[in-house]
Amino acid sequence: MPSVQSRFVVRTLATLVFFSVLAGQFWRNLLGWWGYGAIVLIIGAGIVIGLVRLKPDWQWRRFPKSLIAFLGLATLSLAWTNYLGASLIGVTLQWVTTLAALFLALCLTWTELLRTLGAALRWVIGLSLAFEVVVGLFVRQAVLPFWVDYGTDKVPQAFYWSRGLLFHGGPIEGIVANRNLLGFLALLAVIVFAVQLAAETVRRGWGVAWLSVATLMLVLTRSATVSLAVVIVGVVLGFALWTRRRGPHRRGVVYLTAAASVVGGTAALVAFTPQILVLLGKSADLTGRMGIWRSVIDLAGQRPVQGWGWVSYWAPWAEPFKGLAERRGVVYLQAHNAWLDVWLQLGVLGLIVFTALVLSTLWRSWFLAVDRPRSTVGDTEPYTVSSLLPLLLLAALLAQSLAESRLLIESGWLLLVVLAVTTKRAQSAVQTMP
Repeated sequence: MPSVQSRFVVRTLATLVFFSVLAGQFWRNLLGWWGYGAIVLIIGAGIVIGLVRLKPDWQWRRFPKSLIAFLGLATLSLAWTNYLGASLIGVTLQWVTTLAALFLALCLTWTELLRTLGAALRWVIGLSLAFEVVVGLFVRQAVLPFWVDYGTDKVPQAFYWSRGLLFHGGPIEGIVANRNLLGFLALLAVIVFAVQLAAETVRRGWGVAWLSVATLMLVLTRSATVSLAVVIVGVVLGFALWTRRRGPHRRGVVYLTAAASVVGGTAALVAFTPQILVLLGKSADLTGRMGIWRSVIDLAGQRPVQGWGWVSYWAPWAEPFKGLAERRGVVYLQAHNAWLDVWLQLGVLGLIVFTALVLSTLWRSWFLAVDRPRSTVGDTEPYTVSSLLPLLLLAALLAQSLAESRLLIESGWLLLVVLAVTTKRAQSAVQTMP
């Protein structure tokens, strides 16, 4: 039986893993790429030691086959990639992030996962607020990352770590140096803190305080893409709670209403796009995203079946990424849409496998959220609040995937793998019950 001290070490390492993938840009801005690399090596060593000593269950049937297929295809793309060096780096990082996710999914209980993810989000939110307060009160000007020389006095706004706008109503960037990312992390924090509060796993005053801080950060980022994600998460939560109340044999009306809502919402989005963009403060080209999408679609069409090769983050020194997405002096290293990025890098084959991974995880998360859990004697137990968490986290990730490619990298990929593996293991456990 593991000791209290060993579980504390595991939870501490898990919190550090979550924090480092959620706020990787914090380490890079603070310590530079070499310092960030050292942090990754230290954490990686801890993960390997943890997996060896804890000896988790590696049963094949408890792993999502679509996840294995996607990683296999990304690795296999080394055989036809257009940029072998960049692909080697990208595939290696994909496997490293996956290994970190497997450590979290296999070595922690669901309660520990929720606890450590919540702790990491508190660190990100708390440090971001403290950082913005210091910049706003004492520095009183925009702050650039350390260890970087841009070679010009005219630095694009996107390069700043913080623009010091906290006391002007935002938008703020926090320690992650990006308001869209900070807003999304604040949304994840709202979801996690609300679940913890409802499940009574934290003290009420403490939980309400942190939920309020996360909500404030969400508002101060003023992110249009995150605003859309908030709406989608809210709709998914509403349908999940409605489905719970209907029971397993009276859900037809729920699913018909959901389907009609998707069709109606899509039609309204198309019909009122100009008005919606004005309301969200976005330009007609979605802050340059339309141009990036067109370039990516044209490029993906040249190798539609197998793609150009997996690279994760785009390599700006390699063709065809050099100059592919540049706007106002900023070179973007993603397609700003996870689905287009998969098509570009792994073609239709990759898109099919990735879709299977996402849909299977969504399917399991949905029924985990809306069905009563089964006990080992075959009876049903009461609904739990925490069983909603995988569905709500995945809803947020999928909403973000429409305007960002972060589902494929760092925190997005890690959370997707954690959700895929934990829901698959929960499903397998139910299927093997007597």
